[in-house]
Amino acid sequence: MRTLISTAFVSLDGVVEAPGGEPGYRNAGWTFKDIDFLPEAYEIKGREQKEATAMLMGRISYEAFSPVWPGMEDFADYKVMPKYVVSGTLTEDDLVSNWGETRILRSLDDVAALKDTEGGPIIVHGSASLSQALSGAGLIDRYHLLVFPLLLGAGKRLFSATDKETQKLKLVEHEVYANGLQKNVFDVVR
Repeated sequence: MRTLISTAFVSLDGVVEAPGGEPGYRNAGWTFKDIDFLPEAYEIKGREQKEATAMLMGRISYEAFSPVWPGMEDFADYKVMPKYVVSGTLTEDDLVSNWGETRILRSLDDVAALKDTEGGPIIVHGSASLSQALSGAGLIDRYHLLVFPLLLGAGKRLFSATDKETQKLKLVEHEVYANGLQKNVFDVVR
């Protein structure tokens, strides 16, 4: 069974919306505002590209990443790995041709079936709604969180507000950086 890892930039109050400046959110680009850049705080992002063997994302994240990431040197390792997009509306004609193998999955059952295949870790970038659904279905195995010392108020959250049974997490890696960022890696306890 493959490990499914949800990775996110998250504010202290749980917001994950538009960290890179995506339009339509009042605090867009919050990861680059008011926080000193320290390369060591982002070490985990490079490690994720080396350790992951596939990328999973929702339609909205795919539509944001696919025009940009294929040409970015910072994301070169992702260009060659298989990508899976969970969407009920995308068609093969909507997929970009310069980002390597990409398959459309139609349901969480398809994601569960993908997890049951042979292979290494699958990384989930962005995709707030998908991450909430995956968490609710018990499909996420690990969280890689870079927590920013910001309170953003309104915005898409990483975790669902749905009332559910307690989900225990085990902290397996953490670090605090001089700029206030915290790296927290949690395994989901089953």
